[in-house]
Amino acid sequence: MRKEDCFYLGKIVTKYSFKGEVVIKLDTDEPELYTEMESVYVEFGSNLVPFFIEKSSLHKGNQLRVQFEDIYSDEEADSILKCGIYLPSTMLPKLSGDKFYFHEVIGFTVVDVNFGEVGQIVHINDKAAQPLFEIDRDGTEIFIPMVDAFIKKVDRENNTIEVETPEGLIALYI
Repeated sequence: MRKEDCFYLGKIVTKYSFKGEVVIKLDTDEPELYTEMESVYVEFGSNLVPFFIEKSSLHKGNQLRVQFEDIYSDEEADSILKCGIYLPSTMLPKLSGDKFYFHEVIGFTVVDVNFGEVGQIVHINDKAAQPLFEIDRDGTEIFIPMVDAFIKKVDRENNTIEVETPEGLIALYI
């Protein structure tokens, strides 16, 4: 499985028992959606390796306690500690309305209610204090905070996102 065809689900953060159980910190608001998985892909360097799940249960909020097949000791669990966990993109729950996955809106056109067409989303910067749309407008980079109050409509049919930004924000970049 290629990493490009998957989404990041979380990371193995600690061991739970001396029998090889581990705890995965899930990167999701809905951890209950992932309690019945049969397998996941574990990241080793640049490779994703399938691991089959024997049993799992929710553990402290957004964590999942997992017993993988063939991992039955403390030492074996050490070998997968701090590894990323991935699932095929096809397993992402479908979102509707104005909710979206970051990867889903790359290539969408941003239209501001007052300014008009801003440009095309080329990247989502989620390293800042709050995520930002990185928009290309004929070679000029424009950054718009991904604030719920700014996002008015997500139109999947026409690949557009309608926003209403504070007066002057877009003009700062042009």
